[in-house]
Amino acid sequence: MTEPLHSPLHDRHVALGAKFSEFGGWLMPLQYSGVVAEHRAVRTAVGVFDVSHLGKLRVAGEGASDFVNRCLTNDLGRIAPGQAQYTLCCNSTGGAVDDIFTYLISPEEVFLVPNAANNETVFGLLSAAAPEGITVANEHTEYAVIAVQGTSSDEVLDALELPTGHDYLTFVTATYAGTELIVCRTGYTGERGYELIVPAATAGLVWDAVLAAGAEYDILPCGLGARDTLRTEMGYPLHGHDLSPEISPVMANINWAVGWDKPEFWGADALRAQREEKSGPLLRGLKAVGRGIPRPHMRVEAAGEPVGEVTSGTFSPTLSTGIALALLDRSVKLGDVVDVVVRDRREPFEVVKPPFVEPGVREA
Repeated sequence: MTEPLHSPLHDRHVALGAKFSEFGGWLMPLQYSGVVAEHRAVRTAVGVFDVSHLGKLRVAGEGASDFVNRCLTNDLGRIAPGQAQYTLCCNSTGGAVDDIFTYLISPEEVFLVPNAANNETVFGLLSAAAPEGITVANEHTEYAVIAVQGTSSDEVLDALELPTGHDYLTFVTATYAGTELIVCRTGYTGERGYELIVPAATAGLVWDAVLAAGAEYDILPCGLGARDTLRTEMGYPLHGHDLSPEISPVMANINWAVGWDKPEFWGADALRAQREEKSGPLLRGLKAVGRGIPRPHMRVEAAGEPVGEVTSGTFSPTLSTGIALALLDRSVKLGDVVDVVVRDRREPFEVVKPPFVEPGVREA
């Protein structure tokens, strides 16, 4: 059995008393002070996450951005150098091999952040497809990713004299203590925040500085447990749950992440057919009417008949109620009340459109 990889910040997490969990082949912090406390810190103050398990790929060479654009779903032509974009790598049937963040450095260089478990797969697909003159480099373990998320995230980075205030989905190169890093106005929490892409060798220095600068803003180190409850409140899909090789972006209700007018991308024919046919299930939000807490794979029923399955489900610390994402038959409409089978009990849930909580991510 292969031993899980450790983040460059692993010793810091041990010292902070983190509880760990294996995720995507990495041993990562699940929680420190508790999921609810960490979740609320991000919603009301600031939290810091180690998400160094995320993949890192670099595509370089003349026409690199055009090559990536011919492979992945979203249209890189919509953004300029210095901007980031959410996109997907799809298979021939339209299923999501992975969802990815792309950082357009220049027409000749694109930095990609896939999910941890899919980094090697995406690397293999792009490498096999790359024409002569374009290189695809796997830099998975060369960088750490530190996410500073929450309403006071600007103040924390300001104290370190790092750039803040740039637009959502943009990034800036900066230097801290002689180390070059990238400050990205991105995140997976729905709150205003930044992700710092830092060389692995100096990640500890930056992590320590963020915690020290955030002390006066009640910063908390946060684990993947809070990251999951935060992203579920926003309705952000998680690959392996709400997206998969069997669940397409059309089914996941994220058509905005597909460049429908592009001449080509992987899975284009299948996705266009799905969009045209308007058949198959759709990802919807579910909000508890009662006290039920949904979990993945729980059956959803309407009038006693199965109409879908929960893909992500949790207790919302912000709303103090159960919430879920679920793949539902198209016969189920927004505003309907359905039942989720929770431990052999049928618990009522309203079908809603996420996000469940008003996002602050785009605030100036």
